[in-house]
Amino acid sequence: MSFSPPFFAPVQYKDAAAAQAQAQQIYAASVLHLRQALQRFVAGEDLPKVRACYPFVRLRLRSNRGAAPGSRLAYGFVDGVGNYETTLTRPDLFADYDRRQFQLLLDNHGEALEVGSSNQPIPLHFALGEHEHFEGSLSPERRRLLREVFDLPDLAAMDDGIANGTQDLTPGAPQPLSLFTAPRVDYSLQRLRHYTGTRAEYFQNFILFTNYPFYIDEFVRMGRELMQQAPDPAQPHELDDCIALVEPGNLITRRVGLSAEAEDALGAALPRLPQMPAYHLIRRDRSGITMINIGVGPANAKTMSDHVAVLRPHAWLMLGHCAGLRNSQQLGDYVLAHAYVREDHVLDEELPLWVPIPPLAEIQVALEQAVADVTQLSGPELKRLLRTGTVASTDNRNWELLPNDRHGGPERRFSQSRAIALDMESATIAANGFRFRVPYGTLLCVSDKPLHGEIKLPGMADQFYRARVDQHLRIGMRTVELLRASPLSQLHSRKLRSFAEVAFQ
Repeated sequence: MSFSPPFFAPVQYKDAAAAQAQAQQIYAASVLHLRQALQRFVAGEDLPKVRACYPFVRLRLRSNRGAAPGSRLAYGFVDGVGNYETTLTRPDLFADYDRRQFQLLLDNHGEALEVGSSNQPIPLHFALGEHEHFEGSLSPERRRLLREVFDLPDLAAMDDGIANGTQDLTPGAPQPLSLFTAPRVDYSLQRLRHYTGTRAEYFQNFILFTNYPFYIDEFVRMGRELMQQAPDPAQPHELDDCIALVEPGNLITRRVGLSAEAEDALGAALPRLPQMPAYHLIRRDRSGITMINIGVGPANAKTMSDHVAVLRPHAWLMLGHCAGLRNSQQLGDYVLAHAYVREDHVLDEELPLWVPIPPLAEIQVALEQAVADVTQLSGPELKRLLRTGTVASTDNRNWELLPNDRHGGPERRFSQSRAIALDMESATIAANGFRFRVPYGTLLCVSDKPLHGEIKLPGMADQFYRARVDQHLRIGMRTVELLRASPLSQLHSRKLRSFAEVAFQ
């Protein structure tokens, strides 16, 4: 066996499907090479350096002709003459996405795409299947030798310089086509499995984040009930295309009337939930809903959105509880965020505070319409229940205990900012959506008013949760229905794109 997989010289393609198939072939050959070499290494064979590389796609733009400048989309084209490329991973998982991006480049520029073997090594751990483990069978000496024989994850190849706009390219280096390199994507795919307890294949294109498990309980209840109902052709419904519910442990419940698949038997309920469990209401075209309980705090919010972003969802929304800051608010009122005070601090280095986080019209309109649809309210009654304004997010769970003196304190700052609600996650979710070009929105529900003596107590909280969680979740799901019906050209707003932007959505 050769210790280098077959090298695939760059080949030009003017057919997106053929280009994607070539990337798949290169990736499959590289992964097979690493797995076979590992088997020999575990068996005790001494091997020289083993290396296999990701496939890449390249666009060489020789002129500015084409439809790109007038494109209705905010992505799918490059801004000037030059070489552009990116490495690719998991062509099986990203098959539809890759083909769509390839086709847009072909349509907008008319130049062929080149696909071949890159010089970016695939770390060994990223080439292994979900159930492939080898460390336990190796002696300490062989484990130490592993890093000399195989490429292991290199954090230097996984930073977010492209997304942050801070990448410094060496003279003559190709410009990026994508926000994420292949190693960065693989790293996040591993983290998603670890934190959520589910495989990346099950994630849908619309994400609901929440900071309370009550929403998850209701989502699972609704999903299980739906799976027991066969679609009625006489009464078509938006949820007819939902085919499965996936829970942590890759536990799959198929819709009544659908046959089980081989992979279903591999799932099992977990003895304990992962840190941020995910639940997936699957649609055939992956336009279903993934709901993730990120728990409390901006660090969790950043961690999860950092990793979900590589899947390139069409939108993510924050549904959670907040402290109402105005005396006129009532427990159970909704808050639609149109601005954020960022006192969460977890993104200060990646996204400075002077960067505004704008509201996205398509998301805002859908959220407000969903509240009206579910509550059946309009006019003054809707405005009484739903208030639009600034949401502040803090990294201090006990912010209300901080003093307000002549130097200012949280209460004074929030008043000066005109904030109407406070939580610990929403600004992080929105800011990371802006940073990673993922459409975002926030709809919160007032669960306490600490500035006005209405603090969250167990009995009061239980009553509130029972009264509002179901309605709030249905509003979130109705929002997804409205967004799903919107053209992608409208949903992926130009507000999220910079001067010199990557071509991939």
